[in-house]
Parts: sequence; structure tokens; C-alpha cells
Amino acid sequence: MKSYIVIGLGRFGAEMAVKLYECGEDVLAMDTDEALVDKIADRVTRAVAADAKDVDVLKKLGAGNFDRAVVAVGSDLAASALITMNLKSLGVPYILCKAHDDTYREILEKLGASRVIIPEREMADKLSLGLTSAGIMEYIEISDEYGIVEMAPPEAWLGKCIRNLDLRRKYNANVIALRQGDELCIPPDIDAELDENTTLVMLGSYEMINSLK
Repeated sequence: MKSYIVIGLGRFGAEMAVKLYECGEDVLAMDTDEALVDKIADRVTRAVAADAKDVDVLKKLGAGNFDRAVVAVGSDLAASALITMNLKSLGVPYILCKAHDDTYREILEKLGASRVIIPEREMADKLSLGLTSAGIMEYIEISDEYGIVEMAPPEAWLGKCIRNLDLRRKYNANVIALRQGDELCIPPDIDAELDENTTLVMLGSYEMINSLK
């Protein structure tokens, strides 16, 4: 179990805090708005109304002892920047920030954020990937560059096996599982012929997935 401090309880921050808690993580949620704090209080480990722009407040809450922080006040660059610097100074090892646009993202990265996301853009990217890529059923992001994709084999792959398709060399794609109906084969049988009922589970880069369109 990891410990998270989620700062900013708008729609994104609140959803993030609740999802992390539902995954069994220790979550401290905080915001300056008491109404937002009260709304989430029974759905996280602890919720407090406090100002994370004050480094002394973060110290009293033990922010430096948390494994990860989420700064979800993306519409206020000054606040995001100050909170990020406070968390960095307290030694939080991983800081995820929400940004409003690329300018915000670049500034927060320079201030030491481990990762900066623009949620609307990332959601649009994932949805467009599913809409424009024939056969892709699911995409799970692992990092900025890599993800796991679940997809039906293209027609040209039917009747062939993973070994003969040589996907690792041609696409830098690693097939980590095969699904036949409700049966999941891990590791996959690389000599099994692919058919219309086969689903491929592959690990690779975002560029790899685009190359398979």
C-alpha cells in the first residue's frame, strides 16, 4: 500500500482521490473549500480543509512522509507552482500535476513535477485511438510512452502464429497474453494460430500502437 496526498478536490482531484482509496491506497485529500472536503470525507482515508500553498501547513500534515502527491489545481498556475515547490522542498519523491495547457505543463515540469498531465487531452487521445484504430478494444497507459493494448488481430494475421508474425522485430510489440473467449493464456502460445475469436494483449509504445492502425 502506498500513501497519497491529493491537493485540490475539483472533479479531477476528487475522482482521483476516491479511485486511489478504492484501490486500497492510503489517501489524504485536501482543499481550501470545506464543502468539497466534507463531500469526500467518508470516501478517503482522511480529508482536511487546509491551504497547501503554506509549507508549514504541509509540514504539520506530514506531507513529506507521503509516497506520492497529486496536485489537481490545474486552473491556477500560481497555486500549482507554489504547491509543487513546497512538496518538492519537503522531499515528496513523486509529484503528479494537472495542467491547464502546455505552458502550464512546461513550467510545472521545470519546477520539479515528476509528471504533468492535461486530462482532457489524454482522454481525447485515448478515445480517438479507440475510434480510429480498427480492432482496438482497450488501451491502458503505463507511462508517457508505453501502454498495454487489447485488440483483435488484423485480417492479414489470421491463420498465422505469433512466432511467424515476428511482431517484436517489425513493430517492437510484445504479446504478453492471448484471449480465446473467456480463456486467458499467459504466457501466450506463440505457435497457436490466430483466428476471429482471438484477442491479443500487447505491451508497446504509443507509436507502436499507431503503426498498427
